[in-house]
Amino acid sequence: MAAPTPAPPSPSRRTFLARLSLPERNYLADALRTETVGGVILLAAAIAALVWANTFGSSYASVSGFHFGPESLGLNLSVAHWAADGLLAIFFFVAGVELKRELVAGELRDPKAAALPVVAALCGMAVPAVVYALVNVVGGGSTDGWAVPTATDIAFALAVLAVIGTSLPNALRAFLLTLAVVDDLFAILIIAVFFTEKIDFMALIGAFVGLAVFYLLLRRNVRGWYIYVPLALVIWGLMYNSGIHATIAGVAMGLMLRCTRRDGETHSPGEHIEHLIRPLSAGVAVPLFALFSAGVSLSGGALADVFTRPETLGVVLGLVVGKTVGIFGGTWLATRFTKAELNKDLAWADVFAVATLAGIGFTVSLLIGELAFAGDEGMINEIKAAVLLGSLTAAVLAGVLLKFRVRTYRALHEAEELDEDEDGVPDIYEQDDPEYHLRMAAIHEKKAAEHRRLAQLAGAARSKPDGPA
Repeated sequence: MAAPTPAPPSPSRRTFLARLSLPERNYLADALRTETVGGVILLAAAIAALVWANTFGSSYASVSGFHFGPESLGLNLSVAHWAADGLLAIFFFVAGVELKRELVAGELRDPKAAALPVVAALCGMAVPAVVYALVNVVGGGSTDGWAVPTATDIAFALAVLAVIGTSLPNALRAFLLTLAVVDDLFAILIIAVFFTEKIDFMALIGAFVGLAVFYLLLRRNVRGWYIYVPLALVIWGLMYNSGIHATIAGVAMGLMLRCTRRDGETHSPGEHIEHLIRPLSAGVAVPLFALFSAGVSLSGGALADVFTRPETLGVVLGLVVGKTVGIFGGTWLATRFTKAELNKDLAWADVFAVATLAGIGFTVSLLIGELAFAGDEGMINEIKAAVLLGSLTAAVLAGVLLKFRVRTYRALHEAEELDEDEDGVPDIYEQDDPEYHLRMAAIHEKKAAEHRRLAQLAGAARSKPDGPA
């Protein structure tokens, strides 16, 4: 009888939420450290805005509405307008650099690896929009705010993690960050496509010329902030006057930076500039935007009306339910179609908790709310209240879900960060290095010798006769 033909070997399956490479782990640690601090400042700014608006509302309104800037250049804007169109351009510049880096050196450079976070982010934007639209079609509300619950605020999400003290494994943090980067890209496209009413083509052509000059200077390796900062301001001003939201200029310039390293470089130009600008974005630009955008007047039943108006109810349900279902469902389906295997140290409950955390849609949701209902201050105030309530609800739910697995996360995080030989590289990344095992054997022998010496000293002390009575 002939031997049975052996079955062909099954193709290797990609691991979802696998351990990051060492360069990615180091980049992530540096980026999230800044974002976490910025998120705490953002949280403080949002609370300050609420207190200010509800205790000294007239002064808050007068400061937010104070206009300054050159009228001849079409830039005589209010403080709140400068924060939304000017300071957020810095935030979107950093988002552009992050996206470029992810595309050429990060998680999105491999199309197969990029499929999961891209599908998850797309579903995490589409489902909230559908939830909002359904609520408003059934309830007879306005569908203009469909895009409000589609955004994720990574800084606020990381601030929540810092407050609840959850040591998420690096793979989950990277997944959350990649989701937010892709989310930012599509939010930018939504702003550019759906919230541009009139276009001044002369100003737009001028902005494109400025971007072309910016690109050529970068390619010729021209250096000097005194060249790029004035040019960036000119591009921003032209983009603003073109009728397209000015933050698009920040994204475009961020995408032009080189984010791959050449021989002899420890950091690419994009990584270097991002390292310099990120603290300004996370610690100044975004908190100031929050200060002049999150000042919701809670008088007049603004919170009570959230659950009675279809527009505001759609925002809350979109953030809390739509984001969670969209990201978790999209991720689960993508793993099934790509035959990816979940990291054996994690569970689908962890993905669900991160999906819930992504329902914190503070910064960009507030911006889109202002654009969607421009001219209707009452509705804008109620939409902002809905964004705050939805984000707070998502934060509380995510905190509860993450607490259930906090011991598992802490053990995984400690294993990822353990550096017994104190060489600056976590031991888990050196386990295949023969020299690492020699160093560890020497360390263990040294510790054993120290324990033997202490045991001998203790034995000698016990056997020593007592002194004279």
